[in-house]
Amino acid sequence: MPLTYLKTAHAALPQAAADIADTVQVMLARLRAGGAQVALEYARDLDGWDGPVTLGEAEIAAASGRVPQALKDDIAWAHHNISRFAAAQRATAQDMEIELRPGLIAGQKQIPVRAAGCYVPGGRYSHIASALMSIATAREAGVGDITACSPPSGPGGIPDALVHTMHLAGATRILCLGGVQGVAAMAFGLFGAPAADILVGPGNAYVAEAKRQLFGPVGIDMFAGPTDSLVLADDSADPETVAADLVGQAEHGATSPVWLATTSRALAETVMARVPALIAALPEPNRTAAATAWRDLGEVVLCDSTEEMAAHADDRAPEHLHVQARDLDWWLDRLAAYGSLFLGERTTVAFGDKAAGPNHVLPTSGAARYTGGLSVHKFLKTVTWQRVERQALGDLAGVTARLSRAEGMEGHARSADIRMGAEDRALTSTG
Repeated sequence: MPLTYLKTAHAALPQAAADIADTVQVMLARLRAGGAQVALEYARDLDGWDGPVTLGEAEIAAASGRVPQALKDDIAWAHHNISRFAAAQRATAQDMEIELRPGLIAGQKQIPVRAAGCYVPGGRYSHIASALMSIATAREAGVGDITACSPPSGPGGIPDALVHTMHLAGATRILCLGGVQGVAAMAFGLFGAPAADILVGPGNAYVAEAKRQLFGPVGIDMFAGPTDSLVLADDSADPETVAADLVGQAEHGATSPVWLATTSRALAETVMARVPALIAALPEPNRTAAATAWRDLGEVVLCDSTEEMAAHADDRAPEHLHVQARDLDWWLDRLAAYGSLFLGERTTVAFGDKAAGPNHVLPTSGAARYTGGLSVHKFLKTVTWQRVERQALGDLAGVTARLSRAEGMEGHARSADIRMGAEDRALTSTG
Protein backbone atom coordinates (compact mmCIF):
# COMPACT_ATOMS: atom_id res chain seq x y z
CA MET A 1 0.00 0.00 0.00
CA PRO A 2 1.23 3.56 -0.66
CA LEU A 3 2.36 5.43 2.42
CA THR A 4 0.10 8.20 3.71
CA TYR A 5 1.97 11.42 4.43
CA LEU A 6 0.27 13.49 7.13
CA LYS A 7 3.14 15.99 6.99
CA THR A 8 5.58 16.34 4.13
CA ALA A 9 8.89 18.13 3.87
CA HIS A 10 8.70 21.52 2.15
CA ALA A 11 12.36 21.58 1.18
CA ALA A 12 14.94 19.13 -0.08
CA LEU A 13 17.86 18.05 2.05
CA PRO A 14 20.74 20.47 1.41
CA GLN A 15 23.56 19.40 -0.85
CA ALA A 16 27.17 20.55 -0.65
CA ALA A 17 27.38 23.89 -2.43
CA ALA A 18 29.80 24.30 -5.29
CA ASP A 19 31.19 27.48 -3.74
CA ILE A 20 32.06 25.56 -0.55
CA ALA A 21 33.92 22.94 -2.57
CA ASP A 22 35.80 25.62 -4.51
CA THR A 23 36.69 27.55 -1.36
CA VAL A 24 37.96 24.44 0.38
CA GLN A 25 40.01 23.39 -2.65
CA VAL A 26 41.80 26.75 -2.68
CA MET A 27 42.37 26.67 1.07
CA LEU A 28 43.80 23.16 1.01
CA ALA A 29 46.14 24.06 -1.84
CA ARG A 30 47.43 27.05 0.11
CA LEU A 31 47.78 25.03 3.30
CA ARG A 32 49.60 22.22 1.52
CA ALA A 33 52.09 24.68 0.06
CA GLY A 34 52.43 27.11 2.96
CA GLY A 35 52.01 24.83 5.95
CA ALA A 36 51.77 26.18 9.48
CA GLN A 37 52.17 29.82 8.47
CA VAL A 38 49.08 29.71 6.26
CA ALA A 39 47.15 27.86 8.98
CA LEU A 40 47.98 30.67 11.40
CA GLU A 41 46.78 33.24 8.87
CA TYR A 42 43.46 31.45 8.47
CA ALA A 43 43.11 31.14 12.24
CA ARG A 44 43.60 34.87 12.61
CA ASP A 45 41.41 35.91 9.67
CA LEU A 46 38.54 33.42 10.08
CA ASP A 47 38.42 32.79 13.83
CA GLY A 48 40.09 35.91 15.20
CA TRP A 49 42.68 33.73 16.93
CA ASP A 50 46.31 34.80 17.20
CA GLY A 51 47.20 32.89 20.36
CA PRO A 52 49.25 29.70 20.60
CA VAL A 53 47.98 26.77 18.57
CA THR A 54 49.46 23.89 20.56
CA LEU A 55 48.32 23.68 24.17
CA GLY A 56 51.09 22.94 26.64
CA GLU A 57 50.82 20.85 29.78
CA ALA A 58 50.43 23.91 31.99
CA GLU A 59 47.62 25.31 29.86
CA ILE A 60 45.80 21.96 29.87
CA ALA A 61 46.16 21.65 33.63
CA ALA A 62 44.92 25.20 34.14
CA ALA A 63 41.90 24.63 31.91
CA SER A 64 41.08 21.40 33.70
CA GLY A 65 41.38 23.14 37.04
CA ARG A 66 38.69 25.62 36.05
CA VAL A 67 36.14 22.90 35.24
CA PRO A 68 33.64 22.33 38.08
CA GLN A 69 34.08 18.97 39.78
CA ALA A 70 30.45 18.01 39.14
CA LEU A 71 30.96 18.44 35.40
CA LYS A 72 34.23 16.49 35.58
CA ASP A 73 32.36 13.66 37.27
CA ASP A 74 29.75 13.59 34.52
CA ILE A 75 32.43 13.62 31.83
CA ALA A 76 34.22 10.76 33.59
CA TRP A 77 30.96 8.78 33.81
CA ALA A 78 30.36 9.14 30.06
CA HIS A 79 34.02 8.41 29.29
CA HIS A 80 33.80 5.17 31.25
CA ASN A 81 30.85 3.95 29.17
CA ILE A 82 32.28 5.02 25.83
CA SER A 83 35.71 3.53 26.54
CA ARG A 84 34.25 0.25 27.83
CA PHE A 85 32.08 -0.14 24.76
CA ALA A 86 35.02 0.62 22.45
CA ALA A 87 37.21 -1.85 24.34
CA ALA A 88 34.54 -4.53 23.94
CA GLN A 89 34.43 -3.79 20.21
CA ARG A 90 38.21 -4.09 20.03
CA ALA A 91 37.99 -7.53 21.63
CA THR A 92 35.81 -8.69 18.73
CA ALA A 93 38.51 -7.81 16.19
CA GLN A 94 40.73 -10.86 16.38
CA ASP A 95 43.92 -12.01 14.70
CA MET A 96 43.47 -15.47 13.21
CA GLU A 97 45.39 -18.22 11.42
CA ILE A 98 44.14 -21.18 9.39
CA GLU A 99 45.84 -24.04 7.52
CA LEU A 100 43.71 -24.10 4.36
CA ARG A 101 45.47 -27.21 3.03
CA PRO A 102 48.47 -29.09 4.37
CA GLY A 103 51.33 -26.61 4.17
CA LEU A 104 49.21 -23.63 3.02
CA ILE A 105 48.84 -21.31 6.00
CA ALA A 106 47.07 -17.96 5.93
CA GLY A 107 45.90 -15.47 8.52
CA GLN A 108 44.85 -11.97 9.36
CA LYS A 109 46.15 -9.33 11.73
CA GLN A 110 44.43 -6.29 13.22
CA ILE A 111 46.88 -3.39 13.06
CA PRO A 112 45.96 0.06 14.40
CA VAL A 113 46.82 3.07 12.27
CA ARG A 114 49.85 4.94 13.52
CA ALA A 115 48.31 8.41 13.79
CA ALA A 116 44.77 9.73 13.93
CA GLY A 117 43.36 13.23 13.69
CA CYS A 118 40.18 13.87 15.71
CA TYR A 119 38.19 16.99 14.89
CA VAL A 120 36.05 18.23 17.77
CA PRO A 121 33.45 20.79 16.64
CA GLY A 122 32.95 24.04 18.51
CA GLY A 123 31.01 27.17 17.79
CA ARG A 124 27.35 27.32 18.86
CA TYR A 125 27.62 24.24 21.09
CA SER A 126 30.52 22.89 23.12
CA HIS A 127 30.69 19.29 21.93
CA ILE A 128 32.10 17.51 24.97
CA ALA A 129 30.64 14.17 23.90
CA SER A 130 32.22 14.38 20.42
CA ALA A 131 35.65 14.60 21.98
CA LEU A 132 35.01 11.40 23.92
CA MET A 133 33.52 9.56 20.95
CA SER A 134 36.47 10.11 18.64
CA ILE A 135 39.52 10.32 20.90
CA ALA A 136 38.63 7.60 23.42
CA THR A 137 37.66 5.23 20.61
CA ALA A 138 40.98 5.80 18.83
CA ARG A 139 42.82 5.20 22.10
CA GLU A 140 40.99 1.91 22.75
CA ALA A 141 41.77 0.81 19.19
CA GLY A 142 45.47 1.13 20.00
CA VAL A 143 46.34 4.21 17.93
CA GLY A 144 49.75 5.40 19.05
CA ASP A 145 49.45 9.13 18.28
CA ILE A 146 46.20 11.11 18.46
CA THR A 147 45.96 14.76 17.52
CA ALA A 148 42.78 16.54 18.60
CA CYS A 149 41.83 19.94 17.27
CA SER A 150 38.94 22.27 17.99
CA PRO A 151 38.22 25.88 17.05
CA PRO A 152 38.71 28.73 19.50
CA SER A 153 35.59 30.03 21.21
CA GLY A 154 36.35 33.66 21.88
CA PRO A 155 39.54 35.08 23.35
CA GLY A 156 39.97 32.15 25.73
CA GLY A 157 40.52 29.64 22.96
CA ILE A 158 39.05 26.16 23.34
CA PRO A 159 36.48 25.97 26.18
CA ASP A 160 37.95 24.57 29.39
CA ALA A 161 35.57 21.59 29.52
CA LEU A 162 36.60 20.53 26.02
CA VAL A 163 40.30 20.79 26.86
CA HIS A 164 39.75 18.69 29.98
CA THR A 165 37.76 16.11 28.00
CA MET A 166 40.26 15.82 25.14
CA HIS A 167 43.07 15.29 27.62
CA LEU A 168 41.09 12.77 29.66
CA ALA A 169 40.13 10.83 26.53
CA GLY A 170 43.79 10.37 25.59
CA ALA A 171 44.80 13.02 23.08
CA THR A 172 48.54 13.10 22.47
CA ARG A 173 48.31 16.82 21.65
CA ILE A 174 45.59 19.45 21.43
CA LEU A 175 45.52 22.11 18.72
CA CYS A 176 43.45 25.28 18.94
CA LEU A 177 42.46 25.35 15.28
CA GLY A 178 39.10 25.02 13.59
CA GLY A 179 37.63 24.56 10.15
CA VAL A 180 39.64 23.65 7.09
CA GLN A 181 42.90 24.80 8.66
CA GLY A 182 42.40 22.45 11.59
CA VAL A 183 41.66 19.47 9.36
CA ALA A 184 44.65 20.32 7.15
CA ALA A 185 46.98 20.66 10.13
CA MET A 186 46.18 17.08 11.12
CA ALA A 187 46.29 15.72 7.58
CA PHE A 188 49.56 17.40 6.64
CA GLY A 189 51.31 16.97 9.99
CA LEU A 190 51.67 20.59 11.10
CA PHE A 191 52.56 22.04 14.52
CA GLY A 192 54.62 19.03 15.57
CA ALA A 193 51.97 16.42 14.78
CA PRO A 194 52.66 13.47 12.48
CA ALA A 195 50.56 13.36 9.33
CA ALA A 196 47.33 11.60 10.23
CA ASP A 197 46.51 8.26 8.66
CA ILE A 198 42.79 8.87 9.30
CA LEU A 199 40.65 11.92 10.03
CA VAL A 200 37.50 11.49 12.12
CA GLY A 201 34.87 13.57 13.84
CA PRO A 202 31.90 15.73 12.85
CA GLY A 203 32.07 19.34 11.75
CA ASN A 204 30.40 21.99 9.63
CA ALA A 205 30.05 21.91 5.84
CA TYR A 206 33.61 23.18 5.33
CA VAL A 207 35.08 20.53 7.61
CA ALA A 208 33.09 17.79 5.87
CA GLU A 209 34.18 19.05 2.45
CA ALA A 210 37.83 19.23 3.51
CA LYS A 211 37.70 15.62 4.66
CA ARG A 212 36.03 14.62 1.40
CA GLN A 213 38.72 16.28 -0.70
CA LEU A 214 41.55 14.83 1.39
CA PHE A 215 40.16 11.29 1.28
CA GLY A 216 42.36 8.82 -0.56
CA PRO A 217 45.86 9.55 0.69
CA VAL A 218 44.19 10.00 4.09
CA GLY A 219 41.38 7.85 5.47
CA ILE A 220 38.21 9.39 6.88
CA ASP A 221 35.41 8.05 9.03
CA MET A 222 32.61 8.92 6.56
CA PHE A 223 31.16 11.59 4.31
CA ALA A 224 28.91 13.36 6.82
CA GLY A 225 25.87 15.52 6.21
CA PRO A 226 23.29 17.03 8.57
CA THR A 227 22.13 14.75 11.36
CA ASP A 228 18.78 12.99 10.88
CA SER A 229 16.41 10.92 13.04
CA LEU A 230 13.41 8.65 12.50
CA VAL A 231 10.98 7.55 15.19
CA LEU A 232 8.86 4.41 14.66
CA ALA A 233 5.83 4.31 16.96
CA ASP A 234 2.68 2.24 17.34
CA ASP A 235 -0.42 3.01 19.39
CA SER A 236 1.35 1.96 22.60
CA ALA A 237 3.73 4.93 22.38
CA ASP A 238 3.32 8.06 24.46
CA PRO A 239 2.70 11.03 22.10
CA GLU A 240 4.38 13.51 24.46
CA THR A 241 7.56 11.43 24.55
CA VAL A 242 7.59 11.01 20.78
CA ALA A 243 7.09 14.74 20.25
CA ALA A 244 9.87 15.57 22.73
CA ASP A 245 12.25 13.20 20.98
CA LEU A 246 11.55 14.75 17.58
CA VAL A 247 12.09 18.26 18.93
CA GLY A 248 15.24 17.21 20.77
CA GLN A 249 16.86 16.10 17.55
CA ALA A 250 15.52 18.98 15.44
CA GLU A 251 17.44 21.46 17.61
CA HIS A 252 20.68 20.24 15.97
CA GLY A 253 20.03 22.73 13.19
CA ALA A 254 17.77 24.02 10.46
CA THR A 255 19.05 21.38 8.04
CA SER A 256 18.51 18.42 10.40
CA PRO A 257 15.37 16.48 9.43
CA VAL A 258 13.25 14.51 11.90
CA TRP A 259 10.68 11.97 10.79
CA LEU A 260 7.89 9.95 12.37
CA ALA A 261 6.37 6.75 10.98
CA THR A 262 3.44 5.25 12.85
CA THR A 263 0.50 2.90 12.52
CA SER A 264 -1.64 5.18 14.68
CA ARG A 265 -3.35 8.20 13.14
CA ALA A 266 -4.40 9.38 16.60
CA LEU A 267 -0.80 9.35 17.83
CA ALA A 268 0.41 11.12 14.69
CA GLU A 269 -2.13 13.91 15.03
CA THR A 270 -1.39 14.39 18.72
CA VAL A 271 2.35 14.55 18.05
CA MET A 272 1.91 17.09 15.24
CA ALA A 273 -0.20 19.22 17.55
CA ARG A 274 2.38 19.11 20.38
CA VAL A 275 5.61 19.68 18.46
CA PRO A 276 5.13 23.44 17.82
CA ALA A 277 4.48 24.13 21.51
CA LEU A 278 7.54 22.14 22.59
CA ILE A 279 9.68 24.00 20.07
CA ALA A 280 8.32 27.34 21.27
CA ALA A 281 9.44 26.49 24.81
CA LEU A 282 13.10 26.08 23.77
CA PRO A 283 15.63 28.87 24.32
CA GLU A 284 17.29 30.56 21.37
CA PRO A 285 19.04 29.71 19.10
CA ASN A 286 17.68 26.19 19.59
CA ARG A 287 14.09 27.36 19.06
CA THR A 288 14.66 28.84 15.63
CA ALA A 289 16.79 25.90 14.52
CA ALA A 290 14.20 23.33 15.56
CA ALA A 291 11.28 25.33 14.14
CA THR A 292 12.95 25.62 10.75
CA ALA A 293 13.95 21.95 10.66
CA TRP A 294 10.42 20.82 11.56
CA ARG A 295 8.72 23.23 9.15
CA ASP A 296 10.95 22.55 6.14
CA LEU A 297 12.14 18.97 6.58
CA GLY A 298 9.91 17.23 9.12
CA GLU A 299 7.70 14.37 7.93
CA VAL A 300 4.96 12.25 9.47
CA VAL A 301 4.03 9.02 7.69
CA LEU A 302 1.04 6.78 8.43
CA CYS A 303 1.71 3.08 7.76
CA ASP A 304 -0.70 0.15 7.52
CA SER A 305 1.42 -2.32 9.51
CA THR A 306 4.56 -2.77 11.53
CA GLU A 307 6.18 -4.45 8.53
CA GLU A 308 5.42 -1.39 6.41
CA MET A 309 7.01 0.79 9.09
CA ALA A 310 10.10 -1.43 9.08
CA ALA A 311 10.34 -1.36 5.28
CA HIS A 312 10.03 2.43 5.33
CA ALA A 313 12.84 2.63 7.88
CA ASP A 314 15.08 0.42 5.77
CA ASP A 315 14.41 2.62 2.75
CA ARG A 316 15.11 5.79 4.70
CA ALA A 317 18.26 4.37 6.39
CA PRO A 318 18.34 7.05 9.09
CA GLU A 319 21.29 8.02 11.18
CA HIS A 320 19.26 7.56 14.38
CA LEU A 321 16.38 5.08 14.46
CA HIS A 322 14.19 5.10 17.57
CA VAL A 323 11.54 2.42 18.09
CA GLN A 324 8.72 3.14 20.53
CA ALA A 325 6.52 0.11 19.92
CA ARG A 326 5.64 -3.35 21.19
CA ASP A 327 7.88 -6.42 20.81
CA LEU A 328 11.28 -4.70 20.74
CA ASP A 329 13.06 -8.00 20.02
CA TRP A 330 11.13 -8.29 16.74
CA TRP A 331 12.28 -4.83 15.70
CA LEU A 332 15.90 -5.57 16.63
CA ASP A 333 15.81 -8.69 14.48
CA ARG A 334 13.94 -7.10 11.55
CA LEU A 335 15.49 -3.67 11.03
CA ALA A 336 18.50 -3.59 8.75
CA ALA A 337 19.54 -0.03 7.81
CA TYR A 338 20.40 2.53 10.48
CA GLY A 339 23.39 4.24 12.04
CA SER A 340 22.36 3.40 15.58
CA LEU A 341 19.17 1.82 16.95
CA PHE A 342 17.38 3.00 20.10
CA LEU A 343 14.88 0.48 21.45
CA GLY A 344 12.00 1.48 23.70
CA GLU A 345 10.62 4.69 25.12
CA ARG A 346 13.26 4.76 27.88
CA THR A 347 16.09 4.83 25.34
CA THR A 348 16.17 8.34 23.92
CA VAL A 349 18.61 9.26 21.16
CA ALA A 350 20.07 11.90 23.47
CA PHE A 351 21.47 9.11 25.65
CA GLY A 352 23.46 7.83 22.69
CA ASP A 353 24.47 11.35 21.71
CA LYS A 354 26.07 12.00 25.07
CA ALA A 355 26.87 9.20 27.46
CA ALA A 356 25.39 5.72 26.89
CA GLY A 357 28.48 4.17 25.27
CA PRO A 358 27.98 3.35 21.55
CA ASN A 359 29.51 5.95 19.26
CA HIS A 360 27.47 8.94 18.11
CA VAL A 361 29.50 9.65 14.96
CA LEU A 362 27.11 7.95 12.55
CA PRO A 363 26.28 7.75 8.83
CA THR A 364 23.85 10.39 7.56
CA SER A 365 21.91 11.05 4.35
CA GLY A 366 21.02 7.39 3.81
CA ALA A 367 24.62 6.14 4.05
CA ALA A 368 23.47 3.65 6.70
CA ARG A 369 22.41 1.47 3.76
CA TYR A 370 26.06 0.48 3.33
CA THR A 371 28.09 1.53 6.36
CA GLY A 372 28.02 1.79 10.12
CA GLY A 373 29.31 4.56 12.34
CA LEU A 374 32.63 5.35 13.94
CA SER A 375 34.08 2.46 15.92
CA VAL A 376 37.43 0.98 16.83
CA HIS A 377 37.27 -0.86 13.50
CA LYS A 378 37.72 2.45 11.64
CA PHE A 379 41.13 2.80 13.29
CA LEU A 380 42.18 -0.79 12.55
CA LYS A 381 43.55 -2.28 9.35
CA THR A 382 42.54 -5.91 8.84
CA VAL A 383 45.52 -7.20 6.88
CA THR A 384 46.20 -10.72 5.65
CA TRP A 385 49.31 -12.86 5.39
CA GLN A 386 50.22 -16.27 3.96
CA ARG A 387 53.03 -18.81 4.10
CA VAL A 388 53.60 -21.83 1.86
CA GLU A 389 55.38 -24.99 3.01
CA ARG A 390 56.83 -27.68 0.75
CA GLN A 391 53.85 -30.06 0.88
CA ALA A 392 51.48 -27.38 -0.51
CA LEU A 393 53.76 -26.09 -3.24
CA GLY A 394 53.06 -28.54 -6.06
CA ASP A 395 49.28 -28.15 -6.23
CA LEU A 396 49.33 -24.42 -5.47
CA ALA A 397 51.98 -23.61 -8.08
CA GLY A 398 50.30 -25.78 -10.69
CA VAL A 399 46.84 -24.26 -10.22
CA THR A 400 48.29 -20.75 -10.12
CA ALA A 401 50.25 -21.25 -13.33
CA ARG A 402 47.29 -22.72 -15.21
CA LEU A 403 44.88 -20.00 -14.06
CA SER A 404 47.45 -17.33 -14.94
CA ARG A 405 47.85 -18.67 -18.48
CA ALA A 406 44.09 -18.93 -18.88
CA GLU A 407 43.97 -15.22 -18.08
CA GLY A 408 46.87 -14.42 -20.44
CA MET A 409 49.24 -13.46 -17.61
CA GLU A 410 52.39 -15.34 -18.52
CA GLY A 411 54.60 -13.49 -16.04
CA HIS A 412 52.41 -14.66 -13.18
CA ALA A 413 52.58 -18.23 -14.48
CA ARG A 414 56.37 -18.18 -14.69
CA SER A 415 56.66 -16.82 -11.13
CA ALA A 416 54.76 -19.94 -10.03
CA ASP A 417 56.76 -22.26 -12.33
CA ILE A 418 60.11 -21.06 -11.05
CA ARG A 419 59.20 -22.06 -7.52
CA MET A 420 58.49 -25.59 -8.63
CA GLY A 421 61.78 -25.61 -10.46
CA ALA A 422 63.65 -24.35 -7.43
CA GLU A 423 61.93 -26.95 -5.27
CA ASP A 424 62.83 -29.74 -7.71
CA ARG A 425 66.48 -28.60 -7.76
CA ALA A 426 66.57 -28.50 -3.98
CA LEU A 427 65.16 -32.03 -3.75
CA THR A 428 67.70 -33.25 -6.34
CA SER A 429 70.65 -31.68 -4.54
CA THR A 430 69.60 -33.13 -1.20
CA GLY A 431 68.95 -36.54 -2.76
